[in-house]
Amino acid sequence: MLAVALSLVLALVLLVSAGMKLAAGPAGRAALATYGIRGEPLASVAWAALGALEAGLAVCLVTGAEAAAWATAALFTVFCGAQAAVVMQGRAGAPCACFGARGHVGRGSIARAALLAVAAAVLPLLERRELTTEEWLGLGLGAALAGIAALAVGLLALAREIGELRLAIAPQGALEIAGEGPEIGGRTALAEHFAGLRPEDFGLAVFTSEGCHICHALAPAIAAFERDPRVLLRRFDEAEDADAWALADVPGSPFAVVVGADGMVLAKGTFNSGGQLESVLAAAERRRGAISA
Repeated sequence: MLAVALSLVLALVLLVSAGMKLAAGPAGRAALATYGIRGEPLASVAWAALGALEAGLAVCLVTGAEAAAWATAALFTVFCGAQAAVVMQGRAGAPCACFGARGHVGRGSIARAALLAVAAAVLPLLERRELTTEEWLGLGLGAALAGIAALAVGLLALAREIGELRLAIAPQGALEIAGEGPEIGGRTALAEHFAGLRPEDFGLAVFTSEGCHICHALAPAIAAFERDPRVLLRRFDEAEDADAWALADVPGSPFAVVVGADGMVLAKGTFNSGGQLESVLAAAERRRGAISA
């Protein structure tokens, strides 16, 4: 059973390597320059030959051919030696070309190639026999569990990449267009709806409509601003508060206007997320600070 399992693992490694080489394209072929293989024609031939050799050895390993095991051991030994030579030349970190174009030469890649070479060399020494149904089921269960573990690792890596990408992308603020809504710095009759507003507070007018799907989706995010002690929130529905819509000259929903205690319009804008609504308040705070200064 051990021989069959080991041959399947080595075959899977070779197939994955060949598949990733195929998917890497020009970037993968360029990585062969680490080993002195330069120029598009030569790199293309070497890349195709290496992928075909790995795929062929994988198929032969599955069939149990002893010569395939020795050939695989020799192939990984060559990989190990080539990477060791690169490291000895002081070029650690260069593209590895082992699994496409993303890997890099280093102690880890050398140890991986050496371990695979030893495993392939040990394979012919193991007794190989026909497996029982229970043993095949056990191998299948082990492969399924390994696949689930690999999928979990992949999902975690993807989540990390997405998180880093979101941090790298600057968030967009609300869409503030001149001529839409009340004039910034001007006075608005909306202040009448914010009676008792303190000078240090903000009056946040949010304009929504019944047929606006975004408005319904953002309802919890809008309600969260009511917990801010410096914000007095008022909602204005397009049908029920048509007079307020007319006063503010609202272009559509969802739309937000921030006013001060004196009725001055400090910020406005169309928003599509809670972050964009928060950016309207942030713009109001900046403008108030500039006015105070």
